[in-house]
Amino acid sequence: MTRSHTDDRHQKVPDRYSAIHQGFGWKVPKRFNMAQACCGQWAAQAATARRVAIREHVAGQGLGRRWTFGQLQSAANRLSQVLRAQGVRRGDRVAIVMPQRFETAVAYMAVLQMGAVAMPLSMLFGPEALSFRINDSQARVAVCDESTIEALKLARPDCPGLQCLIGVGDAAAVADLDYAKVCAARAATFKSVATLAEEAAVLIYTSGTTGNPKGALIPHRALIGNLTGFVCSQNWLGFDPDRPGSQSTAVFWSPADWAWTGGLMDALLPSLYFGRPIVAFNGRFSPEAAFEILQSHGVTHTFLFPTALKAMMKAVPDAKARYRLKLQAIMSAGEAVGDAVFDYCQKQLGVTVNEMFGQTEINYVVGNCARLWPARPGSMGKGYPGHQVAVIDEAGQLCPAGTPGEVAVNRFDVHGHPDPVFFLGYWNNDKATTAKYTGDWCRTGDMAVADEDGYLWYQGRTDDMFKAAGYRIGPGEIENCLVKHAAVANAAVVPKPDAERGALVKAYVVMSPDCLAQRPSGDGQAAFDDAVRAQLQAHVRGLLAPYEYPKEIEFIDQLPMTTTGKVQRRVLRLQEEARASATKA
Repeated sequence: MTRSHTDDRHQKVPDRYSAIHQGFGWKVPKRFNMAQACCGQWAAQAATARRVAIREHVAGQGLGRRWTFGQLQSAANRLSQVLRAQGVRRGDRVAIVMPQRFETAVAYMAVLQMGAVAMPLSMLFGPEALSFRINDSQARVAVCDESTIEALKLARPDCPGLQCLIGVGDAAAVADLDYAKVCAARAATFKSVATLAEEAAVLIYTSGTTGNPKGALIPHRALIGNLTGFVCSQNWLGFDPDRPGSQSTAVFWSPADWAWTGGLMDALLPSLYFGRPIVAFNGRFSPEAAFEILQSHGVTHTFLFPTALKAMMKAVPDAKARYRLKLQAIMSAGEAVGDAVFDYCQKQLGVTVNEMFGQTEINYVVGNCARLWPARPGSMGKGYPGHQVAVIDEAGQLCPAGTPGEVAVNRFDVHGHPDPVFFLGYWNNDKATTAKYTGDWCRTGDMAVADEDGYLWYQGRTDDMFKAAGYRIGPGEIENCLVKHAAVANAAVVPKPDAERGALVKAYVVMSPDCLAQRPSGDGQAAFDDAVRAQLQAHVRGLLAPYEYPKEIEFIDQLPMTTTGKVQRRVLRLQEEARASATKA
């Protein structure tokens, strides 16, 4: 017998978690190549070669061009030939510095099928960020387009090892090689390298709170390790236990940059792995653009950051009445979603959001699957099948239910078999790799509490937690509470140094559009802001513990964000520390 729970829409949700988790076992072949699995296998068969792999979205126009798996493979084969002519060999790193577009997918397939290592770099990186990563990785070739060529040219004098820039689109005129011309001159055939599953495939740099970014080396097998999380978090119909053999009709889209783990490993690669199309949108995120894409492409599955969902909720509170959506699943990660957004997704978007947690080093390891076990609002979920996840203390011991600790993932699954999701280590940084582990537990740096049923509840980064008046404060719960108020679009909570209490709870708040519309300019603004502050403080004080309400609230036009959509609380915390030091001086 399986237990059933009822969600907010009064639908019975079977709890199959224990049976699925205990019955799951990994099957990792000795040889495995991401590109072959994501494109080559489909292109090799006449029927599936004609399937659409990439759909273009043009802002304000909707549907753009489409490319099949056969076209994707042919283009990748030509680029592989070009890269080989430039001296790229098995294990060499190739920088891919482009936004969501067809040629970006081509570049990944081309590099991966060669047995070379793809190094995604964000189109938002400046010259200094680019030069560090290019030099550290010893990349010899970079593929770029008009959005990134100028930054690369500025970085190039500091990158003596970077021998060739391949320019896509308008970048062709100022790059070393014109992508379209050199690819057209090459044959559309290439024999994929039979890489070991254990070989390196992707090098992604992660930004820590201190020091230089570290390059996480991801093996080909990691894609297999991602799949249980992807299938569960996306309620993936192709793996429906109630309808074995059913064919998926999924269409995927996410605003996540394909240069980030969330865009590459959680969106682009798994969509292609299952032979389904993904929408490429090379444009700035906005709630209006998001709804346009979801509706015009009939998107069924998506990954949307909590910050994106919050913006959509505030901008279009009546989405159900305004849009005809075909959503079957929403995965969200990066920050805690919170029950306000959770409720909005159910009532207005028609699906229960599945929160997920993972890192570049060990991606897609914790989360929810509303079709197979009940999702609890605000919870990170449980360890996905194949992953042994726990909350541990500083000594590496398991924390009792209800006790905060650090989320960690074991190298081995519940059956004692190696978990394929694990990264190989940090590039040329054995010390950092060793520090990541306590025994067989890989530490995430994220704090959580496990409840009696095994659900994890996010508490914040280990470096985001702080003490105020002796109480340990996690910013997530306070931020979630603030966002529920109509006056708030987004919020970040940090400690403000205080001589008596050690720290005060301070909130940086971005006002909602409605609140900004009412905000007077000139003399009346200060009084208006004071009134809103008082409302927000009373709001939090009435819903959370007395020590959690923000003693200070500063209104800000926008929060500092990472390229992956996470709030950079560290920037605000350092700002508060600098202000305190200046006051003392």
